[in-house]
Amino acid sequence: MNLNQAVDILREYSEAAHAYEHAMGVLSLDGDTAAPSASYKGRGQTMAYLSGVSYQLLVNDRIRDCLETLLASGDRVSPAVRRQAELLKEDYDRLTRIPLAEYTAYQALLTDAGAVWHEAKQKSDYPMFAPYLARLIDTERRFAAYRDDTMPAYDVLLDTYEKGASTATLDPFFATLRRELTPVILAVKDCPAPRTDFLHGDFPIQQQRVFSDRLMAMMGIDRARCGIAETEHPFTTNFNKWDVRITTHYQQDDVASSMYSVIHEGGHALYELGTGDDIQFTALATGATMGLHESQSRFYENLIGRSLPFCRAVLPVMAELFPRQMAGVTPEALYAAVNKAEPSLIRTEAAELTYATHVMIRYEMEKLMMAGDVKVDELPALWNQMYKEYLGVDVPDDRRGILQDSHWSGGSFGYFPSYALGSAYGVQMLAAMEKDVEVWPAVERSDLTPITAWLGDRLHRYGRLLTPERLLRNTMGADFDPLCYTAYLRKKFSALYRL
Repeated sequence: MNLNQAVDILREYSEAAHAYEHAMGVLSLDGDTAAPSASYKGRGQTMAYLSGVSYQLLVNDRIRDCLETLLASGDRVSPAVRRQAELLKEDYDRLTRIPLAEYTAYQALLTDAGAVWHEAKQKSDYPMFAPYLARLIDTERRFAAYRDDTMPAYDVLLDTYEKGASTATLDPFFATLRRELTPVILAVKDCPAPRTDFLHGDFPIQQQRVFSDRLMAMMGIDRARCGIAETEHPFTTNFNKWDVRITTHYQQDDVASSMYSVIHEGGHALYELGTGDDIQFTALATGATMGLHESQSRFYENLIGRSLPFCRAVLPVMAELFPRQMAGVTPEALYAAVNKAEPSLIRTEAAELTYATHVMIRYEMEKLMMAGDVKVDELPALWNQMYKEYLGVDVPDDRRGILQDSHWSGGSFGYFPSYALGSAYGVQMLAAMEKDVEVWPAVERSDLTPITAWLGDRLHRYGRLLTPERLLRNTMGADFDPLCYTAYLRKKFSALYRL
């Protein structure tokens, strides 16, 4: 195969792969948002078939020869073509070790498990979901062994979401967070709690939908390219930079829940919306790692969205939409309320200070699950025990306990550490940004344009063109140091609680 043929085959493959991924993405989104609950029985069969076609598009001798030709071409191809070949060769090597029948069966299982998880969560019925979770764990362990049977299964999975991550790197990371933050968490527990009653009460869902629109406008999200829907567990999906979807979940008695969900998912959306036109419909047109993706969602949600300048900007909008509930509330009171740091049950609603502890619990449990050291029917008790040990809270039911997250129903074992890594990455990104941008005056006047432009120039536009290491250097300007993150949290919450 000559080089020109290889380039043409790569382009043809990329177009076909995007078309199938787009179709499966729309089906998945529909299943999580608008489709009737029983529809998963037919959708799973369709997803299995389409995933099989997608598998065969990549795993064949023609694509193997194409990628080998491109990788051997040196400087005769563009950096974008070479990077696509590198990434697709990794995908090829991963998939070719998994038998097609097992791969398609797993896609059907994921569809079924997601639907059953939704119902089980609503009913707070873990035993309903447990058989599916057992099959998911077994399959992920088996697939990890197919990929590399010399490594622990969990290390293989961690590397899937964050290149280079392993328990050897993450154990000391989480140990640092626990050592540095535990004294602050314990000190805050003994302090008077800020007033938060004005965030709870009767917030009509229709008004919250309007508020979501206003929040997306404040973030500078192009609504011609980004929609919003409702689901049980919020997520973002992207088909290309002209079609990104975020979701949220409204609670009538808690306006902050959806507010920060929208800001969080909006951060994900801005990353995808900012990828370069020149890399669309290729393997490069998405976030580089999940840690980098979560750095963007957590950046907007917490570093911006829970700052005092943002509270000053958003309070007039809240007062306009919810005049009775927000009457007499000051920006300072709102700032204190949205940063309330008491231990809690729900990860997605946890304060910055305690958030990493929620992630640690999942990380420790996943290590045991993937090592085969805990049985599926023992997981709820282990979850409840760890919440009591790590956070001092009692778990009242499965809905607010082990069933609260959708990740395991989607087979995303190894994803959770990305949230903590992303939170830490974001702090160093902000420190670098502040050298170039007047961040807080822009936030206070509801103009996040210079912030998103700075991130776009150093991170978003590249997608996966550059390595994760290069992108971290672009945005942080220094080596990753988790102590920057813990120092930020200690300073912020020491000031908030006058420690």
